[in-house]
Amino acid sequence: MLMKRTLALAVAGSFALAACQTQDAYTGEQKTSKATYGALAGAVVGALGGALIGGGDSTDRRQRAMIAGGVGALAGGGIGYYMDSQEKELTQKLRSSGVSVTRVGNNIILNMPGNVTFATNSSDINANFYNVLNSVAIVLKKYDKTLIDVTGHTDSTGSDATNQKLSLDRATSVSRYLISQGTASQRFLINGAGEMQPIASNNTPEGRAQNRRVEIKLTPLTQ
Repeated sequence: MLMKRTLALAVAGSFALAACQTQDAYTGEQKTSKATYGALAGAVVGALGGALIGGGDSTDRRQRAMIAGGVGALAGGGIGYYMDSQEKELTQKLRSSGVSVTRVGNNIILNMPGNVTFATNSSDINANFYNVLNSVAIVLKKYDKTLIDVTGHTDSTGSDATNQKLSLDRATSVSRYLISQGTASQRFLINGAGEMQPIASNNTPEGRAQNRRVEIKLTPLTQ
């Protein structure tokens, strides 16, 4: 099997986007207009920073950058408690959203199925998924002592090059939207894994659907 090279990029900067809000005449609830959703989808095409190379691995670099920026590291028993609290809030906010929340040691994995997040063969976020990402962003901003790895995955259909690009583009779209909502960019690492990390068989439609996903891994900031 032809081996693929996973491209890992750090998001170097965030961007601001003013959302047009409308008020429901009956409930008084503030809602984002359809025009704004279109603008958000278009805004996902902004620039990335350079690839992370040298000076230690990407985890070390991000930890140093966050600590230098004044974010205190976690230690001892506080690590587990901090991640427990974050997991609980994510589970509450993402219930019935289609996004699963899984705890692996002190890490938290969010699994965003491709059919929920994106249209087929597209890296444009579905308009009805922005509210889910807004909920994720709220928790990520509150619990700022975590590193955020966003990895896109595909099934085995299509060429290696197409799958690699699509997986990276989808991870980038999710990351950029979370950054646009105020999550610090230095916390992020973006990966495109293509079809190289399946979680189910690619021999069935159901398995391929599981493999088309974006995963967000939250890792506690420690020294």
